[in-house]
Amino acid sequence: MDGESFELGRRTRKLPPPPHVVWESLNSPLRPGARPWLALLPDEVEPKILESVEPTLVVWSSIWPQTPDQVIRFELARNSESGTDLTWVLLAPEELDPSAVGHRRFRINYLLWSDLRYSYGL
Repeated sequence: MDGESFELGRRTRKLPPPPHVVWESLNSPLRPGARPWLALLPDEVEPKILESVEPTLVVWSSIWPQTPDQVIRFELARNSESGTDLTWVLLAPEELDPSAVGHRRFRINYLLWSDLRYSYGL
């Protein structure tokens, strides 16, 4: 994303696996043999990896084709329980009304704190 970007949402939560495991899940969510977790809705598309630094950062393209300039940034850090503190940040080139991005924030939260978390057997 070039130029100024606006933060449309952010959340940090803990996941039990270490950062390298979570990084791999985010970096290759649909690879053969991976834990299935990225169940996209009909109005969503598979993200492209725009940037990746193992095991601390993954940046996805938008999963919403109607807003291709949005990106989802994932920041990973080891926490005191040897798991991962995962932060997602939804960024866009322009500010939007918070109600316009509520569904996107909900979907990111659901994908990570439900689907991804459960793929680890939790």
